[in-house]
Amino acid sequence: MNFDVPPALQSYLADLDSFIAREIQPLQDSNDNNRFFDHRREHSRTDWDNQGLPRPQWEDLLKECRRRADAAGFFRFSLPKQYGGQNESSGRGANLWMAVIREHLAAKGLGLYNDLQNEHSVVGNFPDVVMVQHFGSEAQKKELIDGRLKGKVRITFGLTEPGHGSDATHMDTRAERQADGSYVINGGKMWQTGMHVATNCFIFARTSGKNGEAKGITCFNVPRHTAGLKVESYEWTLNMPTDHATVSLTNVKVPAEAIIGPLGGGLAVAQAFVHENRIRQAASSLGAAVYCINQSVEYAMKRKPFGKPLASNQAIQFPLVELATQAEMLRLLIRKTASEMDRMDHVEVEKTIGDKVSMCNYYANRLCTQAADQAIQVHGGWGYSRHCQFEHIWRHHRRYRITEGSEEIQMRKVAGYLFGFMGPKKVVLGEMTDQLSKL
Repeated sequence: MNFDVPPALQSYLADLDSFIAREIQPLQDSNDNNRFFDHRREHSRTDWDNQGLPRPQWEDLLKECRRRADAAGFFRFSLPKQYGGQNESSGRGANLWMAVIREHLAAKGLGLYNDLQNEHSVVGNFPDVVMVQHFGSEAQKKELIDGRLKGKVRITFGLTEPGHGSDATHMDTRAERQADGSYVINGGKMWQTGMHVATNCFIFARTSGKNGEAKGITCFNVPRHTAGLKVESYEWTLNMPTDHATVSLTNVKVPAEAIIGPLGGGLAVAQAFVHENRIRQAASSLGAAVYCINQSVEYAMKRKPFGKPLASNQAIQFPLVELATQAEMLRLLIRKTASEMDRMDHVEVEKTIGDKVSMCNYYANRLCTQAADQAIQVHGGWGYSRHCQFEHIWRHHRRYRITEGSEEIQMRKVAGYLFGFMGPKKVVLGEMTDQLSKL
């Protein structure tokens, strides 16, 4: 059993750092672009008078960063070779590599190279591409994947509704088949990230079955400007700017060719990327936690209240010791889980190690907010100010304890595996009841 980072991956991280120093950091340092990352960041990014949306200058900067990363061969790293990536059976570009890369970048702190407030990174994440790759028709792959990689297509994901989040199988949005084979969709969606620049919306609607049933939900590719699809509002959030829209769908008509994946099998489409996203998000949260811990240790060593280093106080030492210990243990679980994911199909992941993915995700997101909070405390007034990055990290990563499956939903999955209700040790509910009654 070898816990070392493979030499090829170490070399890749060195190449990535060199590219950032050569291409991305100078871009951040030019034209006062640091206003998007220093104490002015939230104001500089947010157009307060335009629904709180991102300012065009901010998004243009991110676009230029991605262009440079793509030209250098880094941006599409996790994609299959057919789409210009480096994902291959040997592991390069797969989950273990991505977990290490994501942690590495997040541990650097806030910068143009990696700003996860809007899922931006020089090493991109492409959940929409994964969905279409596995479930799309050839025509959809050509339109959506090729268009996405050329920057002509932007996709938003429509599963959550104003009245339904974790209980997605109870969604109110309905799609009814018409005599000509088309479908008419009515309902509403919420938290549609990137709606202000979207060209296409993946809308999930019930086409058959009853509320609560997994089958009967279908994914539709709805062009953004289809008649009846309307943005009702953009919801302001703890961390601004916002691009999270609430939309209504009133008699939105789409052809049968708009269906992605099997009719009634939309949940499988929605879950196609969930494990990859969760393990990568866990790695990012871990990296951000490590940044907070390291910065706190450094500050505590040089800060000397009452004539002695702050670090000499056990009240400072012990909380950081706890956080550092948790980070070390979590890193091993994330990398072990990512490595196991690379050896199986994504459907098999859910059946065998879905609980481990959930453990990594909910615990990493919680650890990150705890580390950011402790960093604020250690840094005192400076920690509370926006001149340090901790408040931004806390505000952003606090979101991940809700999105990508709330931590309660993640813990429920772990409990399901632990007590045998799901996973490889699944037992019949009646048998479990009989076993419990004998205790």
